[in-house]
Amino acid sequence: MSSGILGKKLGMTGVFTPEGRFVPVTVIEAGPCVVIQVKTKDTDGYDALQLGFGGKRKDRMNKPLQGHFRKSGDQCFRYLKEFSVENPADYSPGQELTVEMFNPGDLVDVVGTSKGRGFSGTIKRHGYHRGPLTHGSRNVRRPGSIGCSAWPAKVVRGKKMPGQYGNDRKTIRNLEIVDVRADENVLMVRGAVPGAESGLVIINKPKFKQD
Repeated sequence: MSSGILGKKLGMTGVFTPEGRFVPVTVIEAGPCVVIQVKTKDTDGYDALQLGFGGKRKDRMNKPLQGHFRKSGDQCFRYLKEFSVENPADYSPGQELTVEMFNPGDLVDVVGTSKGRGFSGTIKRHGYHRGPLTHGSRNVRRPGSIGCSAWPAKVVRGKKMPGQYGNDRKTIRNLEIVDVRADENVLMVRGAVPGAESGLVIINKPKFKQD
């Protein structure tokens, strides 16, 4: 079975458990993903599936990609991603993978790209405290001293400074699947996942064996 699937973050909401407990969930449109290419150890050195997700107009693709997609059908896709698989012989180009590969209660790792915040200061980026607001203070939101003059007489590597904040690849591990709605291609995952609405996410099965 494939180790994961591609999806799109739709937003957050909440559901009630049978015990009456309110649980915040992230709604993900997962799949259907089409198998574009089957890779095996004999031909590629490893076993994997190349999946396509998110339709795209054919006239928006270059000729090499059109030829690549033609091997699995006449549909083109915006996103391509490889997932490891144990038995590649069980799959064929053009086959669809859906959310039915998951069950409520399963744990998954969700990968996404966090929201980009642009160039940010140390208070917003790292949670630093501000300086005093008293008369004569010239260090309200500045980072302040960043090193010593005597020793080591330099700024140490990795010092938290202002800079680009966000737009990073983030992985949230061991999120519980609360509900699977196969007829709508929707997964409901407990908690938050990185990224903005309509952002691409990758849902992976954990590498360890679940009890």
